[in-house]
Amino acid sequence: MTQPVPMPTTEQVELAVPTGVFSQTVVSVEHYTDRLFKFRIERPASFRFRAGEFVMIGLPSADKPIYRAYSIASASWDDEIEFYSIKVPNGPLTSKLQAIQPGDKIWMRAKPTGTLVTDALLPGKRLFMIATGTGIAPFGSLVREPDVYDRFDSVILTNTCRDLAELSYGNALANDIADDPLVGEQAATQLRYYPTTTRETSARMGRMTQLIDDGTFFKDLNLGALDPETDRVMICGSLDMNLDIKQRIEAAGLHEGSNARPGQFVIERAFVG
Repeated sequence: MTQPVPMPTTEQVELAVPTGVFSQTVVSVEHYTDRLFKFRIERPASFRFRAGEFVMIGLPSADKPIYRAYSIASASWDDEIEFYSIKVPNGPLTSKLQAIQPGDKIWMRAKPTGTLVTDALLPGKRLFMIATGTGIAPFGSLVREPDVYDRFDSVILTNTCRDLAELSYGNALANDIADDPLVGEQAATQLRYYPTTTRETSARMGRMTQLIDDGTFFKDLNLGALDPETDRVMICGSLDMNLDIKQRIEAAGLHEGSNARPGQFVIERAFVG
């Protein structure tokens, strides 16, 4: 007697990939703390983006998949795509995303976008990249771009986190860029890295708002105050930080830019959850 063929389980069925979405394999995962991790995926051959842009990513799901905006942290020429993420215990996406392993699949929408790009800035001499937490991710892409060093004489990358462990990603980025095949030589003379903590004692402590207000930031780096004629600023972090820094940048006379109308500073408004 012929035995009935069992129906495949949901796990055995490869889900149909929606139109306009890439299904890519996770290549590596690295956890820094119980709140922060990075992962890299295979890059689709046809995928193009500008350094500083973000893309919507999600996990394969038989139900309606949940997508969130993630800045691309790898260079535009990299063979892989890197993301740097927080872990939200009850987050609709990150609560599951933090458990991914090499070999798993990530769904990524095909169209990148964002305002945190050099095309949205007017020409200048100094470029300030101000980040908190995982807000440093898009700057990971930007500081690996030769065009950034061609456009600006100096690049100042800041990163503010609660404790030293949370600075691990930014510290590694700043240290490793000296060996970058394309920009290592330029970065050695043009890139300056300024990490700070807000809770754990470290060499530099304080929020960037405070350090800008009291002049410590400029004094530490032996820099003059912000000048609308020569300085450009990129801001990426929490909503409160973005607004607080924006207020100070505008008070210094800088005006916000966009892809349609370049200006003297830009803000990324995409968030992960």
